[in-house]
Amino acid sequence: EARKEAMADRVIQAMGGSVAGKTIAVLGLTFKPETDDMRDAPSLVVVPRLAQAGATIRAYDPQPAHARQLMPAATQFAETALDAAEGADALVLLTEWNEFRALSPERLRSAMQGNTVLDLRNAWDPEAFREAGFAYQSIGRP
Repeated sequence: EARKEAMADRVIQAMGGSVAGKTIAVLGLTFKPETDDMRDAPSLVVVPRLAQAGATIRAYDPQPAHARQLMPAATQFAETALDAAEGADALVLLTEWNEFRALSPERLRSAMQGNTVLDLRNAWDPEAFREAGFAYQSIGRP
C-alpha cells in the first residue's frame, strides 16, 4: 500500500507539488493486462488520492466494467487511450496493456495540453517519449 501511495505522490510531485485543477489521464486501471481483475490494483489507491488532491481524472482501461464500480464517482471514463489523453495536463500509465505499448508518443503529445508522462510500469521507450517533447518519468531507471 505504501508503494501505491508513493506512486500518487510521484504524480503530484511531477506536477509541481499540486494537481489541483489539473486533468490527469490514467491509462490502465486493472491489476494486470488482459484481465478485468481489480484486486490489489494500484489504481484503487492512486486515482482516489489524485482526485482528493483536486485533479480531474480521465481514465481508460480496455476492460473497465469492474473498475467503473470501484473508481471515485467523479472519474471520467474515456472510450480510447487517445480520448483519455485529449487535453490532459499529465498522463499516468498504471497497467501495461499491449495497446498502450503501441501508442505513438507523437500522437499522444499532440493530443495532450501538458507534457508530463509518468510511466509507472516501464512499458515505454524513454528516449522516444523525450524526443516527442515529453517530460518523461519512469520507475527505477533514469
